[in-house]
This record gives sequence, C-alpha cells and structure tokens, in this order.
Amino acid sequence: MATISLCMIVKNEEEVLGRCLDSAVSFADEIIIVDTGSTDRTKEIASEYTDQVYDFKWTDDFSAARNESFAHATMDYCMWLDADDIVTEEQQEKLIKLKDTISSDTAVVMMKYVMGFGSDGRPTFSYYRERLLRNGCGFRWQGRVHEAIAPAGKVVYSEIEIEHRKKRTGEVHSRRNLDIYRKMKAEQAPFTPRDLFYYGRELYYFAAQDPQCLQEARAVLSSFLDRTDGWVENKIEACRFLSLCWRLEGNEEEALKALLFSFFYDRPRAEYRTAAFWYSAALNTEKDEKSGGFVSGECYDYIPALQLTVCFYRLGETDKAEACNELAGRVKPDSEAYLYNCRFFREERDKVQ
Repeated sequence: MATISLCMIVKNEEEVLGRCLDSAVSFADEIIIVDTGSTDRTKEIASEYTDQVYDFKWTDDFSAARNESFAHATMDYCMWLDADDIVTEEQQEKLIKLKDTISSDTAVVMMKYVMGFGSDGRPTFSYYRERLLRNGCGFRWQGRVHEAIAPAGKVVYSEIEIEHRKKRTGEVHSRRNLDIYRKMKAEQAPFTPRDLFYYGRELYYFAAQDPQCLQEARAVLSSFLDRTDGWVENKIEACRFLSLCWRLEGNEEEALKALLFSFFYDRPRAEYRTAAFWYSAALNTEKDEKSGGFVSGECYDYIPALQLTVCFYRLGETDKAEACNELAGRVKPDSEAYLYNCRFFREERDKVQ
C-alpha cells in the first residue's frame, strides 16, 4: 500500500482547519503543517492532529512555503490541501482504495478540485489539479502566487474530488495577491506567462473600483496574449477577462472581438452564450475535464438548455422550448427558473384551451 504525507501551509485558519484535518486522518499516514504566522488558535488545533507543526517566516511567496512543507515529507507521496478544503467520506474511501491500487511508477495523480456549488449543493465549477506527487522525484512548486507544479512522468487522472468549502461567503476579494504581483513588478522580477495571466486577472477584480487597475489589466492581459509561450487554457481565459475589461469601459465592440479571438486557440467553449446556435453548440460540446482548464459544469447542460428555452419560445417554437426546459429540469429539478417555466407553459396551454 502506498503512503501519503499530507502537506499543508496555514495562517489564521482556526475556523476551518479542524474540519479539514478531520476529513483527512483516514488516509493521511503523516500530517505536516507549516504555519506562516498565525495569531489565532491555528497551531494549537494543528497540534491536536500531528506533532509536525513548523514555523515558516512569510516571504510573500506561496511556493516557498509549500516547498518547505514538502521538504518534511517522508512518505511515498506528498498530498496538498488548503485549510478550507474537505474530503467527503465517499472520496476518503476512494483515496484509501487508490493507495491500495496505485502503481509504483505513478509520478502524479490529478484530482478534481470542486470550487463552486449551486444552491442545491451540486458542483458548478471544477478543474483538475496535481494532488498527489511522488516523493523524491524533484517536484517543486513554482510561482509566488497561484503556485503550481508542472506534472511530469506517469500522470494518472483520478475521479476523486476535493471540495473547497469556504466558511465565510460574500467576502471582499483580498488585495494580497495583487500586492505580491506589484511587489514583483517593483523588484523587476521576471514574470512567467502564468504570472502575467494571473496578474491581469487580479487587476480585473479591482477594475470596477479603480480605473488605473482597469487600464493596467487590459495592458497586462494583452501582453500575455502577445506571448507565444503561454498555456492555451490561460489564453482562452485571458480573452474572457479582456472582454470583461472592455465591457466595464462600455466598449461592446472590443469586448466581442476579445471573445471571438479565443476561437483562434480552440473550438468555442460552453461559456460563450450568444444565441440559439451557440447555446445548441454548447449543449453538444463534450466536456474535457482532463484538459486542466476550469470547468463550469452547468455551462454544458443546465445553462444552455435554459437559455434555449427562451430562444425557442421567442422564435415561436414552443414544443422545442418546453423540451429544452425539461432537459434543464433533469439537471436541476428544484431550479426556480425551471419551475417558473413549467408554470408559464402550463398557463399558456390553459389559455389556448
């Protein structure tokens, strides 16, 4: 059976750390906690689960902290979790089974990272991340912000899901990441294509309140798209964020151009919602969950089906509209929009009778 070192970096996570570790003790053979400066009960809570709690001076570099956590690992594989992640009982069982069945030559195990949930609890946003990494293979985290490890060797895609469950909802987006990127810029530190993409995205998050951020976001995203060495999934997302920037400026023409430019990189994705043709294309677009890109699941079924309901009704094709609404209902039977449409179509039939 393979063994797992759970490696975490934390700071002021007393609200969620116990919940996370409770969900991990069943499969983790070793728990390593690297604390980057907590002032609450985080370290005390961590000590209830492991005696491997280490202090690490924060240097505005997430990779440095994660690499420190990996440096203490002694098991076959290193696994990372954030403090507000949880592993459900069903997924714990899958992980335990994986430990029994994983081949010794597997270098990386990719797992789904579920980041968004609908009101019914169904996942709405997910993507694959490198989650288990063979210890001793030289894997290193890269990037001061939005850190990642480039998979290498034998890579296995697992259907195991890790859920990101924040306790606080509706929080204002933190400026921490943006400040780190601006510090890099001030230091004239080199920006990788990935750094540029995420820097532009962080700038966009504050663009509505700060015109300077809006202009800089457009410049940074455009600079990223001009490079030839960026990852295609980031390129597609950059087009979307560039479009959103232009929309904030009220320039719908440039916003549309930015979206259409994404077609240069790949076929239309389900996120591009225009008219019936595109919604139909979205509904028939096959999800490629193993591309590494972000996946908004509802954009491949519920959303296009619901929007096609409107499109076909406006076109006078009521039968098709009802059929699409029923398709949306099979995905989300408790959806207010679906139930509203059911009542609407029922009243329309009553009028005719």
